[in-house]
Amino acid sequence: RVALGASRADVFRLVLGSGASTVVVGIVLGLLASAMTTQFLQGQLYDVEALDPGAITAAVLVLALVASAAHLLPIRRALRVDPTVALRDE
Repeated sequence: RVALGASRADVFRLVLGSGASTVVVGIVLGLLASAMTTQFLQGQLYDVEALDPGAITAAVLVLALVASAAHLLPIRRALRVDPTVALRDE
């Protein structure tokens, strides 16, 4: 993309957007699965309700932060690609 004229900001948004969409789908599916298994979760949790908003928010934030950190390496790699080398490699 850089070799074809895309700016570094465009490449950053492209790589981050593709990773973020996967994270959002995973979080939504996880929230749905946890909502469907509330009876089982209620017996497994100690002093926390199965649909405790604080615990769910904390879990979502931690997972989103870990996923964002995992995307930093591919973003850095994509931004450091030399356009002439990218055009030569197929």
